[in-house]
Amino acid sequence: MTNLKGKHIILGISGGIAAYKSVVLLRLLVKAGAEVQVVITPHGKEFITPVTLSSLSGKPVISEFFTANTGEWHSHVDLGLWADAMVIAPATASTLAKMATGVADNMLITTYLSAKAPVFVAPAMDLDMMAHPTTSRNLATLKADGVHVIEPEVGELASHLVGRGRMEEPEKIAQALDAFFAAEQTLKGKKVLLTAGPTYERLDPVRFIGNFSSGKMGYALAEEAGRRGADVTLVAGPTALADPIGVKTIHVESARQMLEACLKDFSRTDIAIMAAAVADYAPKQCLDHKIKREHDGIENIELVKNPDIAASLGQLKTAGQMLVGFALETDNAEANAREKLLRKNLDMIVLNTLADAGAGFGTDTNKVTVISQDEKIAFGLKDKHAVAADILDCICKNL
Repeated sequence: MTNLKGKHIILGISGGIAAYKSVVLLRLLVKAGAEVQVVITPHGKEFITPVTLSSLSGKPVISEFFTANTGEWHSHVDLGLWADAMVIAPATASTLAKMATGVADNMLITTYLSAKAPVFVAPAMDLDMMAHPTTSRNLATLKADGVHVIEPEVGELASHLVGRGRMEEPEKIAQALDAFFAAEQTLKGKKVLLTAGPTYERLDPVRFIGNFSSGKMGYALAEEAGRRGADVTLVAGPTALADPIGVKTIHVESARQMLEACLKDFSRTDIAIMAAAVADYAPKQCLDHKIKREHDGIENIELVKNPDIAASLGQLKTAGQMLVGFALETDNAEANAREKLLRKNLDMIVLNTLADAGAGFGTDTNKVTVISQDEKIAFGLKDKHAVAADILDCICKNL
């Protein structure tokens, strides 16, 4: 695990029986060359002593806001700026709930809220708590906030029941951190142009032609590309998503506006990824007033073709530039995707299909196949952030 050497890592420990595994995780991180600061909740100290943890880390363990007797303040802000990553293992149901709702009543949660670095959680709890809708909601919130969830295992739990909720083994948690840092700078110095979301083609001031795209896949790609060191420009259609941190985001509404924004940046782009679901057609005329069913008498709407953004960039692509498209299909999926790959002069196309449960519009998961001229790689159903990592791994391999 050479990628952990010299990294500053906050190890958060909350109050669960799996805290004994945190000692092993701490030892692995230190052995790999990381500098580790342990932050433990008051209940966490009931399971593992600060003396053990400080002996392994070489640093005093932080638990309270102030040091007893001296009144010394522990700055969660400084800790948040110091860290290259924060990992909370174990993350109990209580800690996950506080993270998701911002209940900053202990040093661990205030440090999380101050962290500028990526945050990882390794949940650990009994199977009924793990399966509870509240825990599922909290984990979904944290994933949407960009927290990396290291999923728990199925195994024997403290209750002696067997089920999902056993904290992942320390070796695998350390490997996940190492892999994160290994991927971190694979796109350093590269300029990436991304499109995301739907386009809205106006009929009048209140109606439009569009589609169900949420923009989640494109936004996940923008975040992952930025994490890997790329200079990212995201051209986003109308979505309900917050702008990704550290990414230049340009908001547009229509296909023509999206094309115009892409053309301004494309000549300076190393990698362009067209993840937006662009409307194929737009109304020939957009009225300046709301269409009234009783008075305007519009029975037929005349449509015109929108520009094909990926194909337009494909005509302009020069040596050294990589152009990646997306294909959402309902039938003849692979044949249609390969036809688009050739016709639009793409280097790679990402295929997904509405036939796969959990894939497509509006979901937090996706199932894709990445196709190039001489290779096809199929991936299983995953969280869209994990899918983004898979897609960018394929792109980096072919740069």
